[in-house]
This record gives sequence, C-alpha cells and structure tokens, in this order.
Amino acid sequence: MKQIFKYLLILLPALLLAQHSIKGTFTPAEDYKIALLYKVTPTISVYVANANINDDGTFELKLDSTAVKGTYRLVYAVPQEDYNFDIIYNGTEDIELEFNSETGVKFLSSVENTLLTSYTNSMSNITHSIGNYFNSQDQDTLALSKIFKIQRETQANYEEAAKDFMVLDFIKANKPYIPNGYEDVMTYVNNLKTHYFDFVDFTNPVLQSSNFLEEKMVSYVFGMTTGSEDDTQNFKTNIDVVGKMMESAPNDVKRILLVSLWQQMADLKHERVANYISQNYLMDVLVALNDQELINSLLVFENVSLGKVAPDFDVEVTQDDKKVTKKLTALDGFERYVIVFWSSTCSHCLDEIPQLQTFMKSYPNTKVIAVGLEDEPYKWKNLTYEYPDFIHVYGEGKWDNEIGDNYAVSETPTYFILDKDKKIIAKPQDFEGFKKFFEVE
Repeated sequence: MKQIFKYLLILLPALLLAQHSIKGTFTPAEDYKIALLYKVTPTISVYVANANINDDGTFELKLDSTAVKGTYRLVYAVPQEDYNFDIIYNGTEDIELEFNSETGVKFLSSVENTLLTSYTNSMSNITHSIGNYFNSQDQDTLALSKIFKIQRETQANYEEAAKDFMVLDFIKANKPYIPNGYEDVMTYVNNLKTHYFDFVDFTNPVLQSSNFLEEKMVSYVFGMTTGSEDDTQNFKTNIDVVGKMMESAPNDVKRILLVSLWQQMADLKHERVANYISQNYLMDVLVALNDQELINSLLVFENVSLGKVAPDFDVEVTQDDKKVTKKLTALDGFERYVIVFWSSTCSHCLDEIPQLQTFMKSYPNTKVIAVGLEDEPYKWKNLTYEYPDFIHVYGEGKWDNEIGDNYAVSETPTYFILDKDKKIIAKPQDFEGFKKFFEVE
C-alpha cells in the first residue's frame, strides 16, 4: 500500500502538468528557422512559446496545463502580421500539421482544426458549384434548388458535428445566405450581399480572439463590389455596412479592425478611402480610447494626401540680391514644385540627388526644395553648394524634425510633387517613379 501511495505521489505532479503539443513540418525546410506561438485575445496576442525548426522542417511546441483553450497564432517569419496562421486548441488534444508556403496549413490531427478545414472545403465546393451553374446559364431551376438544399444540409450537419467543440462558433458565424428555392443570379447576388453578416457577432469573444472578423470584414469590403460605381464609392458603401455591423463591439476591438482596414487602404494607395475610414469611424474610437498618438498619425496622413495643399514651412530664397524668408505656399513663378527629403548620411540620397539635379535641368518650370534631415549641419552645408539650382532647407534633428514629421517622412529620399498652388499631385515611391511622372506628362 505504501508503495502504491509513493508511486501516486510521484505520478501526480506529472498528471497535473500533463502536456499536449503542437508539432508538424514546414516545407521547404530551408525557408524556415523558428516557430513562435501566441495566445490570441480580443485585443492583444500574448507570447507562449517558441521552437526551432529543424533541418528536416519538423518542430514541436509543448503546451502544459497552464495553456488555456482558445485560438493560438503560429508565427513563422517576419513581419509577424503577414506570416502566421491560427490554430484552435481545446486543451484536450495534441495537434499535428503540415505547412507549405504555396498550399498553406493542413492539419493531420486535431478534431477542432480538421473539422473547420473540412467544413470550409465542403462549403467552398458548393459555392463553386453555384458559380458554375450561373456561369453555364443553365435553365434547370430544379438543379439549382438541389444545390441549395445540399448547402443547407451541409451547414446543418457540420453544426451538429461541432456542437461540443469550440469550432462551432466559427462554423455558425460562417453560415452563408442559403435560398429556400430557385433564385436568378441577380437576386441571389443581392441577397448574398444583404445577408452577408447575418450570423456574424462582432461582440463574440471567440471570434474576436482570432483573425475571423478581420478576414470577414476584408472579404466584404473588397469582394462585394458592383460595376455601377467606381472603386472608391464601392469601398465607402461597403465600409458603411461594416461600420454599422460592428457598432456594438468594444472600442478596443473596433480599433484593431478599423486600423487594419485603414492600413490596407493606405498601402494600396486608396487615400480617399483611408481618410474616409478615419473621418467617419476610426477617429471617434480613438478619441474614446484617448489614443492621441494614432490620432496625430492619421491627421498627418490626411494632410499629405493627394489633392491636399502641402504643409507649410519656411524657405530661404534670393530676392533682389538679398536672402529673404518665405513660406512654401508663398513661392511663385513655377508650374510645379518638388520637395525631396534627403540626408548627407544616406547612401541612396548621395546616389539620387545628383541624378535629380541632372534630370530637373530638362524641366525648368519646376523648382526643387531639398530638405536635409540632419543631425549636424557641416557635411550637409558643404554638399548644398553642389546643387545650386535647389532651394535648400536645413532639417535640424533629422527624424525629430518638425517638417519631416508633418510630411510623415520615415525614410530618405522621399519625394513629393506639387502643382503651382502647392497641392500635392504625386508621391513617387522612388526615383524611377519620379522620372516616370514627368516623362508621361
């Protein structure tokens, strides 16, 4: 008896700290070095563990009893927001997977994750069948009604199969609009859009603690467009729908979703849409959260958007053989103006600024204002004599310079092209884009 009791004392800690694992294989193995695991919550992702990816692509992450059930995010490269995928962990099972950069993640074991994958694939195949029916202009209305019946039964079957699992929240929220009988293509598409969010609850913590809401939002904004309006108006219309759907969500959740959508629009150069998001939805959320830093960033972005008058600053020019200080907006005599932010310590700048000077000789109606973002003036001042055709401005403090901050400059060289009224008409990504702007004019 004492021996049994002694054995239980030894075994008990192991039982209490029983481990599950997330393991798998990355291919091609040479492309991956480390796997980082985070627990996803509605507002932040909390670091849990990491594992080296072996030469053969295998890895294993141990989860002890302190790992609570929920959605986890596996990050396999940087930037983290681009190279990751979500995993559902219910606290009772081991998870095994394969990941390929071309085909994505495939779960080999885990009821939660394989069930979601199976559901997604099944519903995708049915959606494909519906598309094929409409594309073929088939007149067999019973055939379409049968597809809808299969779709309805498939949804119900998966909800039944998932009723004791965490994945049920995702399957129910993914339920599409399913007609009770035949619908023509226009009616079906309109209803699909109208009922897109019928089963999506933006206040559900399970959905908030995953990428589900973001993916659903992005798919609607970019996917539910019509040919009767331009992209900008389509996006605005769809954003209004999304904004209404998330009204009841906590502000910190709305902030995450709206910032993500804003950033995508900004990256895609849809500046008017990005500003629409901030003006109509995001600013109110940030004010409520007292997020002054992001408020300022959005205001700066809007101030240097295309069509806006460029933020003003002082420049020194020669007038009647005298040096006088003027505002940028007070300059005249040229059809266009170029503002270039550069630095004497920037190798790209030292390569491009001489090219810029040579190139601009072919455009005498354009004046270049070169703002040198510098830690100290000496090297910069000497270099300015090599570019006598430019108006030079000393940007003291380099990355803490007010002019650079007002133009949201984060790298050098950065170019802005203004018309004669100092409105921003182009923001080339690089010198090749800069040259192309002038050459196609």
